[in-house]
Amino acid sequence: MAYASPMGYAQLKARLDRGDVIVLDGGTGTELQRRGAPMDPAAWCGAATLHNDALLTEIHRDYITAGAEVVTANTFASNRLMLRGAGLADRVGEINTRAVEAALRARDDMVATREVVVAGSLSHMVPVAEGTAEVDLASVPPDDECREAYVEVAGILKAAGVELILLEMMYHPVRVRLAVEAALSTGLPVWFGASARRGRDGRVLSFYHAGDLPLEAIADLIPAGADVAGCMHTGAEVLGEGNAILRTRFTGPLSAYPDSGYFEMPDWQFVDTIEPDRLGQFYDRWIDEGARVIGGCCGLTLEHVRAAAAARDRYREREQAR
Repeated sequence: MAYASPMGYAQLKARLDRGDVIVLDGGTGTELQRRGAPMDPAAWCGAATLHNDALLTEIHRDYITAGAEVVTANTFASNRLMLRGAGLADRVGEINTRAVEAALRARDDMVATREVVVAGSLSHMVPVAEGTAEVDLASVPPDDECREAYVEVAGILKAAGVELILLEMMYHPVRVRLAVEAALSTGLPVWFGASARRGRDGRVLSFYHAGDLPLEAIADLIPAGADVAGCMHTGAEVLGEGNAILRTRFTGPLSAYPDSGYFEMPDWQFVDTIEPDRLGQFYDRWIDEGARVIGGCCGLTLEHVRAAAAARDRYREREQAR
């Protein structure tokens, strides 16, 4: 069942066009884990939707209360390629639809106090070796199979009622192209999220680990029709430099939503998580550098979203004072 947004993406886009700052939510899969939902050793957080509809709605509702104006359905790791390892490939439609419905329910529950857009996360994720953050190279499907899986999820997300496709953790040049193609096929607005890391020589690279791939190679793949582009699932100390690289290829509003901690399949390690006040300082800097969508990714929580909302409010106060 799809719901009608009280706000609608068009109004959010109008705010972006005016230069306003939009607050995105924090991590969804990692927040499920943090609140006790078990992660699947093959499918990570995607399979958790089947037994945690109410918890997902609670998480989305809590993020809205904290200040999020866009909430992201738990669909990052829910393509057929990931679910197959958990024996759930035949339930890809159900899992993605239920994830979207959990977010829509939260949005509708909060309609009296806040207008919110529900986004569908679309990644190019493929199986990850247990106990690591590295792709299981022996399990990577052929490109045609990846294309079909990404197109399938994109279509499910649209049918379920999302208003926006978030292309998340774009770092592998071939699979980025396939995911972009899938997102654009829906006709929905697209936001592009690249992931970066710092190389041993200090350069900012794509998150790609099979070699040193300059982030510029991923920036070149931002689709012409993207409404927003920026770095995400990237350490705060790298993100600003990454966005500066994306800016050389993209003139629209930038986004900035870092992660904190690290991944060891199937669990996120909440280690040395950045303090919300410290992240607030980064948000202020990123806004000054052109970020107009700010929030959090893996490992970041309600307190970090509150810090983003506070940074948005400080920006508005500065603009009004001019």
